[in-house]
Amino acid sequence: MLKGFHTIYVISMVLTVIFVTIWLTLIGLDYYSLPIEERYYHAQYNWFKPSGSFGHGLGIFGTLMMVIGVVLYIARKKYGFLERQVRLKHMLEFHIFLCTLGPILVLFHTTFKFNGIVSIAFWSMVIVVLSGVVGKFIHIRIPRADDGTELSFEMAIAKQNHFRDRMENFGILSKNEEVGSLSIAKSLALVRDSDLPYSDRKSLKKLVKDESKLRRRLGGMVRMKKLMEYWHVAHKPFAIILLIILIIHVLVTLAFGYKWIF
Repeated sequence: MLKGFHTIYVISMVLTVIFVTIWLTLIGLDYYSLPIEERYYHAQYNWFKPSGSFGHGLGIFGTLMMVIGVVLYIARKKYGFLERQVRLKHMLEFHIFLCTLGPILVLFHTTFKFNGIVSIAFWSMVIVVLSGVVGKFIHIRIPRADDGTELSFEMAIAKQNHFRDRMENFGILSKNEEVGSLSIAKSLALVRDSDLPYSDRKSLKKLVKDESKLRRRLGGMVRMKKLMEYWHVAHKPFAIILLIILIIHVLVTLAFGYKWIF
């Protein structure tokens, strides 16, 4: 995916989450803001209530989004599903999008009423979402290949050496200089003031920025990988708890005869 298209891809998902959240808040504010015991008398009670046409639909679509987001990411990461069509980092971003928007829909489905097993599901969902944000922060600080797969320390060093060789070929580094001996600002200044053709200067600027980014990530690679191990302790168990409660909730709903528009 080209950089420009990737930017549009990410921004469109962010704006979708923001727009849907604002829209749901505005159309139901007068209902959601009422005390629970007074909502029965609201003109659109049968529309917004969790078992209503609108409220029930939010729960169904929100749940489907979370399930699809998890299944697609696991299938791509573990089993290589759509490996040739979709880079892992792009699938991760789509996973985050679905698993952010989905819980928002589920939140409005509950009409902000939490009790019993629903409260356990809700707080599990909150922990999963928040830990997902933290996980993304850790994820982007671990050196990765162009397709988003995690690099080992040896592979990261080899990639840095490859950067160094290319920078040396362009004349930015001499044979006796270390990769980190020049700051990114100084390297970019040397590129800007060089007599190289525009296409070479553009390529070299990207090379300098990529090398600088890799250098920073290498510095904290061991720490970030250790944090990622701790992160799995929080994220996975609560995701499993959430999934189990969702299954129970769906089965109970069907047992009581709630079949949405069907």
